[in-house]
Order: sequence, then C-alpha cells, then structure tokens
Amino acid sequence: MPVSAGVWAAAAAPAGPVVPPESTQQAIGYPSLFLLVLIGALVPVVPTGALVSSAAVVAFHQTAPFSLGLVFVTASSAAFLGDGALYWLGRRGMRSRGGSRWLEAIRSRAPDAALASARGRLAGHGVAVLVLSRLVPAGRIPVMLACLMADWPLGRFGRGNVAACLAWAATYQVIGILGGGLFREPWEGVVAAVALTVVVSGVPSVVRRFR
Repeated sequence: MPVSAGVWAAAAAPAGPVVPPESTQQAIGYPSLFLLVLIGALVPVVPTGALVSSAAVVAFHQTAPFSLGLVFVTASSAAFLGDGALYWLGRRGMRSRGGSRWLEAIRSRAPDAALASARGRLAGHGVAVLVLSRLVPAGRIPVMLACLMADWPLGRFGRGNVAACLAWAATYQVIGILGGGLFREPWEGVVAAVALTVVVSGVPSVVRRFR
C-alpha cells in the first residue's frame, strides 16, 4: 500500500470503538420505560399503554435480537412491581385507623358505581376479574380497591396480577407491532400506535355513554 494511502486510511479509521445508535437507545430506553411504567402503576396518570406501544414500535424497527422480548419483560415486570407496591400501600391504609393518602388516592379513582360492579364481579369470578381489569381502561383501580375491601392477602393479589400484567403488556405490544408494521419510519409507527391506543382506551367510555 502506498504511504499516502496508508496515512489516509489511518486518518479515516475511528480512534476508538463507536457505540451503535441502537445500543445507546436501548441503554436509555429500557430503564426509562421501566421507570415510567412503574410510576404510572403507582400514580395512574401516565399513559403507560401508549408508552409500551411506542417502545414496541421502536423495537420492531431495530435489528438487535430480542428487542421486542426485552420491551415485554421490562413493561410487564414494572407494571407488576408498581401494582404490588400500590396494593401493599393500600393494605397498610386499610389497617390504619386514620387511613392513608395512598388509600384515599385509590378510593378517589374508584367511583361508587364502578366499585360496586367490581365487587360483584370479583365475588363471582375471582382472579379472572383481576386479569381482565388491566385490559379495561379505568378498570384496574376499582378492582384493586375491591380486592382490598375483600381483604385479599398480598400474595393472592400478586399471583393473580402476574397474569394481568403479562396480558396487558402483550396487548399493548401487539398494538405497537401493528403500528410499526404499517410504516417504514419508526416515528410514523409511534404516531399510529399512540392513536390506536387512544381509540382502544376510549371505546369503553363511548359504550358506557350510549348505554
């Protein structure tokens, strides 16, 4: 190789290892997804379903193996831990004479009609209602409060909640995969997935209004 060619090759070669963009996205994205879903489970104001769908769109367009699997594990585990922590805090409030702000927060998000319906369904169908409650928008908190009022131990709630969180993460991940498969650009898939999540979340409210 001529000297000049060797100099140009040395100058063009990177000085150190270059971190692939996907690795950077994963290093930031998965912890962020875990933290946001965990917070959303404790404080039900974060649209966690849309977060999972958006993360699934990005993972769908990545070349790294197991990206979608990592999104599923991250989202379901964060939801499970957040639900368990909120239920534990609610049980402490139920046993306390003065209650607690966490128990009051749960009660404030469970209207009387929804709570009465949740208690009736829980008495008749047990764990199956807990599993379905995470798939129904605004259904998780009334069923959780019904479990608290029925004095379910944390272990019993946790065993039922495993299937609930797995089903929830899988559902919203499928929505994200559908959005990612329709468009070449990830941002287009994210917009489609968020829109589809909003539509799915709003259908029960529309049905209730018509009823």
